[in-house]
Amino acid sequence: MSAVELTPLVPPGRQIIERYAPGGFRVSGVVYPGAVLVFPDRTLAWGPTDSAAVTLDSLSPVIEHGEVRILLLGLGRRTAAVEADLRAGLRARGIALEPMDTGAACRTFNLLVAEDRQVAAALLPPV
Repeated sequence: MSAVELTPLVPPGRQIIERYAPGGFRVSGVVYPGAVLVFPDRTLAWGPTDSAAVTLDSLSPVIEHGEVRILLLGLGRRTAAVEADLRAGLRARGIALEPMDTGAACRTFNLLVAEDRQVAAALLPPV
């Protein structure tokens, strides 16, 4: 039996989340302390420190990006409920919100980027 490659093939110029830890993230070889917004083409430091601080305002870079259709929201070690207003506000702008734990959000982002989907990830460190 031959080996099967399970690592997604990421198109050139796309970000890949390599590691996550309580202190932050490593995305495409660059370490970012704290929370981050990861787009297929760039990564930005992000202000919220917990799920209560995630608001439509804090997600304005995602909204302004204009090409995001799926937002993966990594909420730390566990999934938490998100405000209905947040979900509705993103939906009104054509963005589907998928809250999950941060590890799942990182793995899902990498898979969707490999599929060349219009995705972004808003990630809180798993503390």
